[in-house]
Amino acid sequence: MNQSRLKTFISSLAILIFIFFSLILLWHLRGLLVTLMIAVVLAATLAPIVDAGERIVPRWLAIIITYLTIIGILVGGGLIIGPTVVTQIQKLVQKFPLYLEILANTTENLIMRIGITEPRALNLIDQLLDLQALTAWAVRSSQQLLLSSLGLTRGFVGGLFNLILSILLSGYLLVGSQKLIKGFVRLFPQPWDTRVENQFAPVTERMGRYIQGRILVSLLLGVAITIGLKFVGITEFALGLGVIAGFTNLIPFFGPVLGSIPALIVAVAQGGWVFLWVLLLFIIIQNLETYVLDPLLVGSSVKVEPLYQLLAVLGGVQVLGIIGALIVPPWIAAAGVVLENLYVEPKLKAENSDGKIEFTEKVMSGR
Repeated sequence: MNQSRLKTFISSLAILIFIFFSLILLWHLRGLLVTLMIAVVLAATLAPIVDAGERIVPRWLAIIITYLTIIGILVGGGLIIGPTVVTQIQKLVQKFPLYLEILANTTENLIMRIGITEPRALNLIDQLLDLQALTAWAVRSSQQLLLSSLGLTRGFVGGLFNLILSILLSGYLLVGSQKLIKGFVRLFPQPWDTRVENQFAPVTERMGRYIQGRILVSLLLGVAITIGLKFVGITEFALGLGVIAGFTNLIPFFGPVLGSIPALIVAVAQGGWVFLWVLLLFIIIQNLETYVLDPLLVGSSVKVEPLYQLLAVLGGVQVLGIIGALIVPPWIAAAGVVLENLYVEPKLKAENSDGKIEFTEKVMSGR
């Protein structure tokens, strides 16, 4: 009996030591893990396109054509609108201090018209209107988020190298996906090997649909905001503000709000009814996204509660910076698939089966 307890203790201790050193190893390899996470997301996003192309040409050729097409679209789009966007954003950065000063003066005039005279309220308003301090705080926060992302890759050059490595790894995952899956499921005993293997298709599909949906929604909103801003009179920065709003919209929940702030500040400087029209424009577009586009293009594929998506974004930002806000939500969606298929559904089936058996026994016994 003592010998059996000793063996159990030694085996448990060995498992704990193995887990401890594995966690240390994973922490030191966290940069590589992030690269792998990005590669998996990219592969899942491009998998439907590659699968469709495989019906016509060999898979390796479909992968090459897919990547070259995407690179061509990005380069072509950059050459067409890139110079205009860069010029408008440079002008916006130069004029932004002036716009902030106009915003402060406008707000002070509004407060005087309202007639707020209480000292505490005025002191609080003065603190809120310290736009230079708020801008400095926003810049510092953005820098911290950026540094937390680049810190995983040791700087900008390392981040660029990891991005290229992620693209190459995603291509390798697309080429050898079946072999990789077969090798991975061999680690599991029967019947878990078959169950785990069956999860790869729905996991890949849900992750891919999430990213595809976010990109499509952001593209549509960027175009709509650009056209809307031109229509209401902000033609000087319409394209640049539309691109900013489109990129920030890739971040769920917070992105649309962040993307609207520069446009609203510029609208205040324009004066007249422009601010109200721009505010109305963003309210309409954000409600369209929340109640139409997101449920149609993203929510139907993710099937994760908004609260969990929000926690995924916050946790991703806290751990991985801006990169985390983009790649953690699809991984949460994938985890939801595995949890649903391997735990929730079997649990419900077992409960229903037990209920039916109990009901049958009561009927047979005449109760």
